[in-house]
Amino acid sequence: MGRENVEVAKRAIDAFNRVDIELFITLMTPDFEWSPSMVAIEGQIFRGSEGIRAYFASLSDAWKEFLILPGTFRDVGDAVIMLGGLRGRGQNSDVTVDSSLGMVIELRGRKISRIRGFLDHAEALRAAGAAE
Repeated sequence: MGRENVEVAKRAIDAFNRVDIELFITLMTPDFEWSPSMVAIEGQIFRGSEGIRAYFASLSDAWKEFLILPGTFRDVGDAVIMLGGLRGRGQNSDVTVDSSLGMVIELRGRKISRIRGFLDHAEALRAAGAAE
């Protein structure tokens, strides 16, 4: 299952970066839950397909560009850890933001049930119980 889970995670990140919302939704379970890396700023957790659409809408309002920069992927049972980065360019400010990004991508039945984002790789590893 490990390689398949990593492939699903890679497909989801690719769909996210291409803003292919409908493909992204097909890769998620109906009860999907998304805790973005900037949840303290955005102030909410996004749930289900409506939440996915709302999150993409908020990104397009705030950012001219917002990309997940995939790095390494690690299978940890029913989850995949991605350690990479993100790059964004503000809609109004035109300021570029580059940051590390760790994602814990939980899967159930070859679909993603939950994504938790962290701006610190070590924090993502701890959250997945895979601290080094």
